[in-house]
Amino acid sequence: MAPGATEPGATGDEGTVVRNNAATRWFHAATVAVTAVLLATGWWLRAGREGRPSLIARVLDAPDTEVHRWAGWLLVAVLAAGVTLGVRAAWTFARETLRVDRGDARWFLRWPAGALTGRFARHEGHFDPGQRLANVAFVGAFATVVVSGVALTTLSGGSTFATMVRVHRGATYVLTALVVGHLVVVSGALPGYRGVWRAMLGRGRVRARTARRLWPGNR
Repeated sequence: MAPGATEPGATGDEGTVVRNNAATRWFHAATVAVTAVLLATGWWLRAGREGRPSLIARVLDAPDTEVHRWAGWLLVAVLAAGVTLGVRAAWTFARETLRVDRGDARWFLRWPAGALTGRFARHEGHFDPGQRLANVAFVGAFATVVVSGVALTTLSGGSTFATMVRVHRGATYVLTALVVGHLVVVSGALPGYRGVWRAMLGRGRVRARTARRLWPGNR
């Protein structure tokens, strides 16, 4: 999901293609790590366990509220670095995410069968139509979580604070659902997506047949 250059034509000795470069994989890893801490501490606090430190809080020797707050600021820093230091990659990400092609509707109609069989309808571009939709949802959820979270750290009460609490909570629900859906896909629980996890782990290489199945128009 993270922005970055791709070398779709690069082949290896094992019949693989490079899906994501090192910068993209590191950005993705940093975002995943910080988001995991943010969601874990956020849900811990949401469960009313503020007086009982979570495992993360005990490891870091800090209250969950402080861990959550600093994880939020770290997420801001990671996302800002991704957009500024990787401006070309961010532009490519935005362009590929917002593209609309003929045949996208057919891809969505055939997606349920494709997720089980691997026989997806053809699409063009770096992301399939489902990934594009997920990218938009992720960006919106992250932006809402960050903006409302920053507001909560600067406000000290009042109607605006109460509104931001509700917005932050709602965005957290959405982000959590997106993360769970993402994990289902990359885990290979859906047969059509088996092997996709290799795109963001190791050397960012996936088997050539996996690339042809999932991203046939990405050359």
